[in-house]
Amino acid sequence: MSIWRWADLIDFVPEHARITLGEGNTPLVRSRRIGASVGLKNLWLKLDFANPTASYKDRFAAATISHMVAAGKKRCIATSSGNTGASLAAYCAVAGIECLVAIVEGAPLGKLQQMLCYGAKLYRVRGFGSDAGISNAVFEQIMRWGSEPDAAVQVSSYKYSAPGMTGVETVSFELAEQAESPIDHLFCPAGGGGLAVAAARGFRKLVDFGHLSKSPAVEVVQPEGNDTIASPLRDGSLKAREVTSTTKISGLQVPTVNDGHWVVTECRASGGSGHVVTDEEVWETQTRLAREEGIFTEPAGAVALAGGLRAAREQRVNPEANIICMVTGSGFKDPHSVEQMVEATGGAPLISFDDFARLNC
Repeated sequence: MSIWRWADLIDFVPEHARITLGEGNTPLVRSRRIGASVGLKNLWLKLDFANPTASYKDRFAAATISHMVAAGKKRCIATSSGNTGASLAAYCAVAGIECLVAIVEGAPLGKLQQMLCYGAKLYRVRGFGSDAGISNAVFEQIMRWGSEPDAAVQVSSYKYSAPGMTGVETVSFELAEQAESPIDHLFCPAGGGGLAVAAARGFRKLVDFGHLSKSPAVEVVQPEGNDTIASPLRDGSLKAREVTSTTKISGLQVPTVNDGHWVVTECRASGGSGHVVTDEEVWETQTRLAREEGIFTEPAGAVALAGGLRAAREQRVNPEANIICMVTGSGFKDPHSVEQMVEATGGAPLISFDDFARLNC
């Protein structure tokens, strides 16, 4: 199984050039405890961290690196806060393509190590991911490098890599198959907004082809420290906006607009809105997912659910609605956030057998 089972619905790649590590077909599981705590009767979690490199970005990498193979490109020039770089590095390794990645300053060590293990060349840029001016300058530089005949720029954004982003649309195709009843709301985390656009476009394709009667409302969730899209979407603005990113949620530190304007247009058309959450809400939700649902995710992977829970508390969704929240990256991606969770438990002290035998368990 891979995203190529949907080859007729995404941007065309000749069969001989298609690269895969078995991405896609990730689990959709019902919330057993968290949904009930806020009165949601049908809350589901799409575990897209179950992809080969442990994030949903493998859908993008499989498609976009396959396009590079088809075009005979040999150098992948990319930017990433972590997960995109890890996915691209892995798929470049399969394809025999050199991978160079400009990394946001605050990228977690776990993601950097993963990219390096796959053989990518990394360059962390001071201010990239927090300062909009520096971030725009980084993009301009990689576009210059990517203009060489043997190279291609790969950024998980329709603005820069639209053919590859159609691979992400496959998550909508899967959800339509997996859901036991029509989906009312799909909550997506957003940094640059590519996932939300992909979900909205994927569902719209299914409607256009007669496979669905109606698209779910695609809901956009952002940390308040990187609110480029969520508030404009919620407040009726026509466009996203640049900000100075202050969130500590790695992977969502994207102060530039990227796909934000399309998010506002397409998610609003689906009936969706924007939701803003605090970093503290995200960390609390990350912990709850582990301890109440057995789901080990990085902070960015808990953002969609944090938004869904806030929407439930604010009575912005019907308690009877069929709601799905994307869980996008593994907890192993962000060791620092794991350390924070572990500290609260008291850890695993080393004790003698005699002390162990005296424990009252």
